[in-house]
Amino acid sequence: MLLFAITQPNDFLAEQKKFIRVRTAIEEKQSFIEEKLKEHKITSDNLNILIVAYKEDDLLDVYAKTIQETTYKKILSYNICSRSGQPGPKRKQGDGQVPEGFYHINRFNPTSSFYLSLGINYPNLADKRKSNSSNLGGDIFIHGSCVTIGCLPMTDNYIKEIYLISVLAKNCGQSKIPVYIFPFKMSDQNLTTYCAKYKENKGLISFWNNLKTGYDKFIKTQKELAIGVNENGDYIY
Repeated sequence: MLLFAITQPNDFLAEQKKFIRVRTAIEEKQSFIEEKLKEHKITSDNLNILIVAYKEDDLLDVYAKTIQETTYKKILSYNICSRSGQPGPKRKQGDGQVPEGFYHINRFNPTSSFYLSLGINYPNLADKRKSNSSNLGGDIFIHGSCVTIGCLPMTDNYIKEIYLISVLAKNCGQSKIPVYIFPFKMSDQNLTTYCAKYKENKGLISFWNNLKTGYDKFIKTQKELAIGVNENGDYIY
């Protein structure tokens, strides 16, 4: 069975293939993605993914599993091409910040101004409850190119791979692909270092401690987190 065989005439992959940049991504990256999945005994018709980004490390990792499995495996890793802002969450329009927190892909744009792009659902409920701004902003994407204000630019070459594997996962029925964005790899040592640097910002330290609970749980289990948000905007795991 071919990797990109169409079983239903109106499925998501078929719709995406109407766009030239998606067809180019398939032509150029199909064999690479197929090989990466095969290494982990995963097929394109039985695929879930999860994306993790670390801002200060300029790193984006793609995890994958079969639909039946509960544990993810890291299969791809990329350098984020550039960044704006500084450590800490996005709290308003125009602050130049890349968000931090737990999100999911909510848009696929095959005709993006940045080649291909995957929108994340910023602001989420936690962002809304934590911010005092009347305008939190939006339109945060994982995209091509190497310029950004608040997004995650991956270059046109690498976004073809990230976009394509995301299309395949959605085509398998994964309606909300998780995207976890951390300020840095939140080891105890790194957290201590960054908290010392920003010791005057008690709210930021509290936020990071809350994120670290989720980070530790994911790193230990390699499973998608079951996440809620309390009335103060803190994540509940």
